[in-house]
Amino acid sequence: MKLDYKIVALAFVLTLAPLHTTQAEAPTPGSSTDPVITKSYFDQNTLSEAKVKELVAAALATNGGSQPSAGGTAPATMKVVQLQNGQILYAGAGAEFIVRTGRVLAVSNDDNGIPDVTGGKDLPAGTEVALNHLLIFPAEGRGIKPSPKNTADIYVMVRGSYLILNADGSKVTQ
Repeated sequence: MKLDYKIVALAFVLTLAPLHTTQAEAPTPGSSTDPVITKSYFDQNTLSEAKVKELVAAALATNGGSQPSAGGTAPATMKVVQLQNGQILYAGAGAEFIVRTGRVLAVSNDDNGIPDVTGGKDLPAGTEVALNHLLIFPAEGRGIKPSPKNTADIYVMVRGSYLILNADGSKVTQ
């Protein structure tokens, strides 16, 4: 029996014909499903580094060099305060401290402690404060004092009202 190659080839083609592949429809150019943008669109809808610098400079010039807070007034600037051994640095309500050098302990006249925003926890009285952590004082009567283990100069960045008392209770004038 001799095979007719034309019939075999036709049968093979007919068998594979239903298996042809289809392509997905391409997105319409410029539609939300098309991720490709033109350079002119990009240039018109994004800020260049020069434009950002220009906007920031204009905002700083308008606001006197500082950004306004939610209340519309410029925030108080940070002040560097040196704390001596035997002194206690008390914060006013809403003040912020960042201990830069030295070892200090949290001081509180109640059980609530001091919010350590950087660490995400409250520091009860007597807890050592980590360097470079932002502390926020929601109420008066809380502060920091040098640790008995401290051997370094203590520098604290302070924003807001504060009071420094000596060991004898006298107020330190600055």
